[in-house]
Amino acid sequence: MNLARGSSDDTGSLLWGLGAIALYALISYGLDYRARARRGSRHPARDALHDLKDREEPQSPRHRIVSRVIMIGGGVLTGLVAYTTSGALRAVAAGLTAVVAVTAWAYYDHRTEIRDSAG
Repeated sequence: MNLARGSSDDTGSLLWGLGAIALYALISYGLDYRARARRGSRHPARDALHDLKDREEPQSPRHRIVSRVIMIGGGVLTGLVAYTTSGALRAVAAGLTAVVAVTAWAYYDHRTEIRDSAG
C-alpha cells in the first residue's frame, strides 16, 4: 500500500524541482535587471519583471536544445551528487551543484536571448 499513499521522497523531489524553478526565475530576473540598468532604463526593476513575463521571441531550435541539455545535465549531475554522498554533505553538495547548474542554465538562456534579439 505504499504506492497508493506515495512516499516522503516524492515531496522532497517536488521541493527540489520547485526550488530549481524559483532559483531560475530569480537568477533570470537578476540578469535582466542588470542588463536593463546598464542600458539606462528609468525603471529597471519593473522592466526586468516584464521581461520575465513577456518572452516574445522563442529560442531557436538549436538554442532550445542546448538549454534543455544544460537543464537535464544539471539535474542528472545533482542527482548523481546526491546519490554518491550521504548525511549533511549530501544536502550541501547537492544544493551547491543545483545552484551552479541552474545558474549556468539561466545565464545561457539570458545570453542567447540577448544575442537573438540583437541579431
